[in-house]
Amino acid sequence: MTLEHAFQAALLAASLGLGTFCLILSRRLRRLNDLETGLGGAIAVMAAEVDRLEQAIRSARSEAAEAGETLSREIAAARKERALWDLRQKITQAQATAAPPDPVIPLRRLRKRVVAADA
Repeated sequence: MTLEHAFQAALLAASLGLGTFCLILSRRLRRLNDLETGLGGAIAVMAAEVDRLEQAIRSARSEAAEAGETLSREIAAARKERALWDLRQKITQAQATAAPPDPVIPLRRLRKRVVAADA
């Protein structure tokens, strides 16, 4: 056997080995990408979950923004009510501390008292 035959035999053995390797690799990749049991199925499920979670996040953001607007309106109304309450309290305190008005005595009673005192 010559050196050329030995190289051809080695080349043939290497190509058979690489062919077997490629066949095994293609089978493994096919199983891996299987949509029901392999990684492809897991990726498909994860993609669906990511879409669902993104939609839930968008919904939660819109609800939070709406709740924030409602809360700010309620806070503004509460501040107005508090200002009115404070004003009413100040008015009540001012009326309570003001001098009481002079009692009004009807003139008839006053005349009777003056006449009775003179007699």
